[in-house]
Amino acid sequence: MTADIRFFWARLNANYWFYPALFSIIAAALAFGMVGLDRAGFAEVLNDVDWIVPARPKGASDMLTVMAGSMIGVASTVFSITIAAVAYASGNYGPRLLTNFMEDRGNQLSLATFIGSFVYALIVLRAVRAEDETPATGADAAATALPGFTPQLSLLVAYALMGLCVAVLVFFLNHIPSSIRINKVLKGIGDRLLEAIRETYPVEDEFSDAVEPVGGKPLLAWGTGYVQMIDFEDLEGIARDCGCTFSLRVRTGDFVHRDMPLMDIDGCEPDDIEKKVRGGFTLGSTRTPEQDPQFLIDELVEIGLRALSPGINDPFTAITALHWLGAATAEIGRRDLRKDVCGEDADDCPVIPVADNFDHYVKRGFGAIRSAVASSPIAAEVMLDTLANAAVPIKDERRQKLLKVEAERLADQARLILVGPDLEQFEDHLTAFNKSFW
Repeated sequence: MTADIRFFWARLNANYWFYPALFSIIAAALAFGMVGLDRAGFAEVLNDVDWIVPARPKGASDMLTVMAGSMIGVASTVFSITIAAVAYASGNYGPRLLTNFMEDRGNQLSLATFIGSFVYALIVLRAVRAEDETPATGADAAATALPGFTPQLSLLVAYALMGLCVAVLVFFLNHIPSSIRINKVLKGIGDRLLEAIRETYPVEDEFSDAVEPVGGKPLLAWGTGYVQMIDFEDLEGIARDCGCTFSLRVRTGDFVHRDMPLMDIDGCEPDDIEKKVRGGFTLGSTRTPEQDPQFLIDELVEIGLRALSPGINDPFTAITALHWLGAATAEIGRRDLRKDVCGEDADDCPVIPVADNFDHYVKRGFGAIRSAVASSPIAAEVMLDTLANAAVPIKDERRQKLLKVEAERLADQARLILVGPDLEQFEDHLTAFNKSFW
């Protein structure tokens, strides 16, 4: 399976229209199936149930009409509320978070339920025959003891769908305001980041050096855009078949353009395998979270930077972002940062990815937000505490020292900005940090 197919599937079920389209197809199949059962005479058993009053054609038609009209109306309202929430979130938290809200399963499934119910009611409504109409088939006349044709089983399912839609509407009205709360947004990003780190670097408490690239002739990029996914399994198969070694020069999330080196190939000519290798890379106009923990780190940093900007001045939101950055940094610091791209055959893997190191992630997270944090006394003190807490589970002294260096850089930056009692309080906190760190 090529990277394009994998990426297409990963993004397909993340699109806002995927579940509504899927539910519409399921609802249409259910409607035709239930009408078929009604026409086959299965609705006769309902005549023996005392608490079920058979509906007449006009009542059934009115009910289905109201259901279809109200469901499409509610679906429009749900879509409008979602767009309003997305506009608010992207304006306050950053445009990159637009993807997070569009991929929200609660929003997608809520809209899909209303659209599916609308499709179901519309198809069943078409099968209803008034008392003065001729039945569509001979079986229609026997489907119920009442004149005309009323799909009684289909109508019961429609009532059940209406009850489900009411429950989904209540859920949606609670879900939307909850989903745009900044703590909930940061928790969603943080949980996803921790999961991505554990998936990318599954080995804990080992700190082996990365495999050095072997060089070779460069394979140049053929397009322009962000590397959205790399199919390492596909590249491994190509490399083994050709008896060569690939030393990648880009990682997922990097921006490339034409004639920029993607990898070095040792053992064969790049022109001979260029077409095969192209299927292992997916290029696009935007970065995505797939295979790219840095993207999620950048989202946390962006929220923190916006919160500390003079126009917003919300240090407590930045503090929450720092807490999640600290948790992610601690998780990265305790793991072997060699990417296991070949599984069981890692010892002689012919694909060598770009080496990731702990210093890179520290600079990408704390280093990127440092200058803004230094301007806020309370955020600066919390960042010192976060760095100290992140160092606790890390057993490698070199990585602990990198966190100490980051604290020193924060101190240098804070001394240029803070004055008076704020600076004195920060210096006291820094002294306590240095004592506890070592």
